[in-house]
Amino acid sequence: MKPLYVYTDELLKYRFNDTHPFNQMRLKLTTDLLTDAGFLTDEDIIKPRKATDEELALVHSRDYIEAVRAAGHGELPKEELAKYGLDSEDTPSFKDMHEKCAALVGATLTAVDLVMTGQTDKALSLAGGLHHGFSGKANGFCVYNDTAIACEYLAQKYGKKVMYIDTDAHHGDGVQWTFYNRSDIVTYSIHETGRYLFPGTGSATERGTEEGFGFTMNLPIDAFTEDESFLEVFKTSIEQAIQIFKPDIILSQNGVDAHFRDPMTHLALTSRSYEEIPRFVRGLADKYTDGKWIAVGGGGYNIWQVVPRMWSQVWLAMKDIDAPSGPLPEKFIDKYKEKCQVDFPVLWEDTLEDFTDIPRRVEIAEKNKSMLDRLMMYLEQ
Repeated sequence: MKPLYVYTDELLKYRFNDTHPFNQMRLKLTTDLLTDAGFLTDEDIIKPRKATDEELALVHSRDYIEAVRAAGHGELPKEELAKYGLDSEDTPSFKDMHEKCAALVGATLTAVDLVMTGQTDKALSLAGGLHHGFSGKANGFCVYNDTAIACEYLAQKYGKKVMYIDTDAHHGDGVQWTFYNRSDIVTYSIHETGRYLFPGTGSATERGTEEGFGFTMNLPIDAFTEDESFLEVFKTSIEQAIQIFKPDIILSQNGVDAHFRDPMTHLALTSRSYEEIPRFVRGLADKYTDGKWIAVGGGGYNIWQVVPRMWSQVWLAMKDIDAPSGPLPEKFIDKYKEKCQVDFPVLWEDTLEDFTDIPRRVEIAEKNKSMLDRLMMYLEQ
């Protein structure tokens, strides 16, 4: 079955304000790049539905949902905005917030339903991946946590055991804490150590509690980690985890903010990692979950130079297309180059002329390997 791509321009309306770093224009850029390159057609695209309040309540409290609705209509008092995290610099309220956030969650659930009803075995909704939202509080650019809702939806509606894979530079804290005492939803997050980066959680010792002990996996890698070390840690640990936990389906969050050009993190990945990550996940799905793989977006704050090319690789991996090299399509370059205020990329792969050599490369890699070895010993017990 051919993979399906969930998209509508309505998803671009998730926007806090004009200066906020979370800019869904990156979703439009990615879609146009894939279309202009001939990798995405109208037949591939499915328009999403909007999530219902009942679906949002799979994870979020009813009072929080009503608070989000009221805040989006300018009807929530200031003290209530603070209570629900809707007045912070990271996650301020905005007009029609509930409706626009429910649309984003609905897109992720549309991808879930496409796979679980047999219309495809692989579906992509890049608008999603908002992994920081909590049950009753907005957090870290995230109002409703579509990824956690999707995991719960898979567990409740379809009775599936889920492997949640998060490769965003930031720890997937909202998803982890939602399922911290559960054994039917395994959360795996490889991220920059919280010593230097929001949200400050995700240590290797966070393993779950009660029935969920051992079903939370965190791989906190050191700042300035490069491709080779990242890929070694990721590939070794995630395949071992899937072999042990035997999930029915994979749901992956594909933040691309670990790229060396991202302005908000301290990792040093290049296009090599973003070519390999989704293709490795696809291989795991084909080998262990009967091909079933749902993917969402996530972080990524260099919307011109990084996100469109890196996110495109997720769709190309789903289609089993090798990573392209050489020039981007002229139509795409002509459409956007003049609008870009930085050097506009013209190749699929990174050119690396602005890549800064990492002086502690060996030390960083050894530290990551030591962390990986400790985790593997734990998994083998």
